[in-house]
Amino acid sequence: MIELPATLEQALRGQQGGALCVAYSGGPDSTALLHALAQLPLAQARGLRALHVDHGLHPQSHAWAEHCRQLAGEWRVSCLVLRVEVDHARGYGLEAAAREARYRAFALSLRPGERLLLGHHRDDQAETVLLKLLRGAGPEGLGGMRPQRPLGQGMLWRPLLDVPRDTLRRYVRDHRLPCIEDPSNADSRLSRNFLRHEVMPRLSQHWPQAVESILHSARLSRAAADALEQQWRPALTALLDPASGSLDSAGWLALPQALRQPLLDEWLHARGLPAPTTAQREQIERQCLARDGQLPCIRWAGAELHVWKGRLWALPPQPVIDPQWQSSWHGEPLPLPDGGSLLLEPAGRLAEPLTVRLRQGGEQLRPAGDAHTRELRDLFQQSAMPPWRRLACPLLYAGEELVGVGDRWLSARGASLFGPARPHWQPAF
Repeated sequence: MIELPATLEQALRGQQGGALCVAYSGGPDSTALLHALAQLPLAQARGLRALHVDHGLHPQSHAWAEHCRQLAGEWRVSCLVLRVEVDHARGYGLEAAAREARYRAFALSLRPGERLLLGHHRDDQAETVLLKLLRGAGPEGLGGMRPQRPLGQGMLWRPLLDVPRDTLRRYVRDHRLPCIEDPSNADSRLSRNFLRHEVMPRLSQHWPQAVESILHSARLSRAAADALEQQWRPALTALLDPASGSLDSAGWLALPQALRQPLLDEWLHARGLPAPTTAQREQIERQCLARDGQLPCIRWAGAELHVWKGRLWALPPQPVIDPQWQSSWHGEPLPLPDGGSLLLEPAGRLAEPLTVRLRQGGEQLRPAGDAHTRELRDLFQQSAMPPWRRLACPLLYAGEELVGVGDRWLSARGASLFGPARPHWQPAF
């Protein structure tokens, strides 16, 4: 029989260094994890603390946060409550949006070298592998959750992946630990809950070794994924342009399929973006063959990918920008509608204010020192400004005369108005 404190103490002795922090939801699994650690002098000596995320999605969420804070205090553990806003208007489902908000809060809250311990266990791992299988994942996804990975300034650590759920629930019962029962955990409309409550019991009834078999396959998939990484990791370095963050589309497409998928996922995740579905991957591959002049864009929840000038460019979803937006600008830092900003360098104040507008189409400018007036469209193309930046590029007007375009071009009058200073445009992406 697995004894939780002994299992955790052995795990701690195998992971020297770094303060400890528990992701404490108040549910049975994280409650068992935090309580068992709190009883270990070794864990307390490593500055054990807890983080609770209040998603604000349930009327009782504030009460749950207070429950966690008080209970952790009884166990001589400080508990910091992180309140987040869950943005599921970007195409995410509620589960995914809440997860993203939660992990973003964890990443920002971890101290240098600190380890964030999660209560994920053996049965969670089996569910994860099945979910990945149903979503068409390759070896990396079918390898399940990694025991450790970098997060923020520290590390995420799942020390209980070999421990069955029943062990944690028995620990909670034996110690009579009060737990939060989130009603959403019983909602079988959610994918993981459907697997947990409907599918896994029936699988285990017919195949008693189902969980162990799933986990055995996961270990084989993880070994395969690690072997493949030795091939796609050098390819990623060769295909990536560090200056722009873009990826050589032809080089990526020429790779074997077994390398394309994990390479693309790693590239996206390094930019804080989610991976596409199988159908979206196939669309990306088709669009890599688009003719010059076409500007393919593949979108999915939380990301969009552009194929431009023979390269792949990945961005967060772009906000809808009002083309009629305008603002008076005296040189102060000016927020732009896409999340970028316009600054004056060196900092100061313009002798006369300018009006900042966005592109409507048909604008012309004669850059200082140029003998010809040019279409703004031609200037953008010649300068290789990415198309997704053009609509958000700030245009500077003195009255009704266009005198500047971002920090790219100034007319003779614009140069005179700015004197020794210059505009500095910081695009959002």
